Amino acid sequence: MADPSTSDPLAPREEEHDPHYEPVIKLTEQVESKTHEEDEDVLFKMRAKLFRFDGGSQEWKERGTGEVRLLSDKQSKKVRLVMRRDKTLKVCANHMVAPDMRLQPNIGSDRSWVWKVNADYAETPATAETLAIRFANSENAELFKKHFEEAKTQNGGTESTEDAAEGDADAKAAEPAAEEKKDAPATEEKKDDTKEEEKKD
Repeated sequence: MADPSTSDPLAPREEEHDPHYEPVIKLTEQVESKTHEEDEDVLFKMRAKLFRFDGGSQEWKERGTGEVRLLSDKQSKKVRLVMRRDKTLKVCANHMVAPDMRLQPNIGSDRSWVWKVNADYAETPATAETLAIRFANSENAELFKKHFEEAKTQNGGTESTEDAAEGDADAKAAEPAAEEKKDAPATEEKKDDTKEEEKKD
């Protein structure tokens, strides 16, 4: 009868040779990898899925799924949006939150936003992009919008371009009305003076 220890190739042998070789070069120094985010504070982060609009095919293409973050520079206080893909950590969005950026709701969805970027640095060189981001629910989407608007204000914006234009238009429309009101008392005074002169005569 065959010995089971000799028939099983994975069974340990009594005189098994296990050589050990010392490495020629010992790697004692660890290389620190930088993300260029060490000097920034995280204002907001949340998991989402990012898309970009392809002008050639006229369709949305997925850029990646991961955490979208709003980062504030510790010195300048400027805020940028950075998003990295899960596992690979490759950057799929990297741009400043400009004061004139406008988040627009995606048609048919209450949990996604669309906006335009003049210079996104996810790729080299930077490119102008139309981006869309989708969250797990509408509450997360609204929370992102709130922090996005705050980042715009922190970067020097107080209101959107369209709101400012509407405000200027209202101001211009109000100017003639204000001038008419100023002229009105003077006209009434002239009428009163005329009546007094007629009484004297």
